[in-house]
Amino acid sequence: MAKTTRGTRALEQAGVAFSVHAYAYDPYAERVGLQAAEALGEPPERVLKTLMAMVDGKPVCAIVPSDREVSMKKLAAALGGKSAQMMKPADAERLTGYKVGGISPFGQMRAPRVVLEEAALAHASVYINAGQRGLQVRLDPREALRLLDGVAAPLVA
Repeated sequence: MAKTTRGTRALEQAGVAFSVHAYAYDPYAERVGLQAAEALGEPPERVLKTLMAMVDGKPVCAIVPSDREVSMKKLAAALGGKSAQMMKPADAERLTGYKVGGISPFGQMRAPRVVLEEAALAHASVYINAGQRGLQVRLDPREALRLLDGVAAPLVA
């Protein structure tokens, strides 16, 4: 498994401190994010999943704890939109340049608006997908938010 991805390169180029953590990715896991948390031996609220959605027809990236579901109503509200829906997997892969299960908010082909679940900011460090299935980066969530030029808001249902 390569430890360098577009995501890790974006973090390096921005001078963000991070560490890379590989785990055995299970494509058949019922909930991939929870499987990642378990494999890493971390609580699910510190292992975040990257979800691609559409708000008022525009692509957005929502980053939430792996054990929670994003509220489409809250996601739309966080960006001043009226409605939100999950992006189809094929569209998410085409837009981001990553495979589902390995989508990172860092180094995407076209950077969408990003919303981070505000509860993640309570942690000194969180895990976010590095851009490859079975590969996570651990970093300060405030640094991730800064680099992604994102906003923090309550997103979970």
